[in-house]
Amino acid sequence: MTTTGVDDLACKDFVELVTEYLEGTMSASERARVDAHLAGCSFCTTYLDQMRQTIATLGHLPASTVDPKALDALLGAFRAKR
Repeated sequence: MTTTGVDDLACKDFVELVTEYLEGTMSASERARVDAHLAGCSFCTTYLDQMRQTIATLGHLPASTVDPKALDALLGAFRAKR
């Protein structure tokens, strides 16, 4: 699915914007654009809910439970993505 037909935001673009959306760091006009997309796209609404659940769950893990090698690998993968 590229767009929902109710807006000009592609689902793949929403996935790229979800962090900014959740952190509240996007402009008001961009947030309105995302909100319009979410109003008509059950797929992205589900994805957003899954991201919120993931953050809520992982946000409570003590740092000592994360293997330092795994953390380095994850951070490296995120940095390479950008």
